[in-house]
Amino acid sequence: MDELADRAAQVALAAPELLAKGFRDYRRYRLALTGDDGARIEQTRDVLDGGKVVAVLPVDLARDEIVLIRQFRLPAHLGSGKGDLVEIVAGRVEPGEAPAATARRECAEEIGVAPAALAELFSYYTTPGLTDEQVTVFLASVDAVKVPARTATGGEFIRTLRVPIDDALAAVGRNAIHNGPAVMALQWLALNRARLAGLLHT
Repeated sequence: MDELADRAAQVALAAPELLAKGFRDYRRYRLALTGDDGARIEQTRDVLDGGKVVAVLPVDLARDEIVLIRQFRLPAHLGSGKGDLVEIVAGRVEPGEAPAATARRECAEEIGVAPAALAELFSYYTTPGLTDEQVTVFLASVDAVKVPARTATGGEFIRTLRVPIDDALAAVGRNAIHNGPAVMALQWLALNRARLAGLLHT
């Protein structure tokens, strides 16, 4: 149903003002928004440039396992004191790079194994009131036996976790995992587990 789908808005944007440069730029936008009834409102919004990101759920169908990673995240540490997060493979899409190519590259870098097959699942905005970051989630077929216990890439120390699918889903169920892409990918897995072999044509 069209009324349940995202759609374009009637909006006029002024040129953005750069507020700060850092790992990601931070900009201020002034805009005029026209509603369905023709009413017009003006807003000022600050946006963190996030860009395109991929997240990958690596699964070993032969062993009924998935490969998760563990790495430190400062904002999580500041927010809860638990910054050593359980996550899935993820990374930013480089200029000119296709998201599927990013997914393959990030798997090789973060878990030490390139996927035998990939399937694109869904995409979402992480925090659309703050950032334009858009994540595309992939399912990847991997041989978990070949995954090393640790990898190091780009100044990050990553520990890999080979986990039975049932254990991973149970961890989500007891609210033990708080990384957004991991939670969403595992919830998708819980709903679509019977479809995995058909999606991954190796």
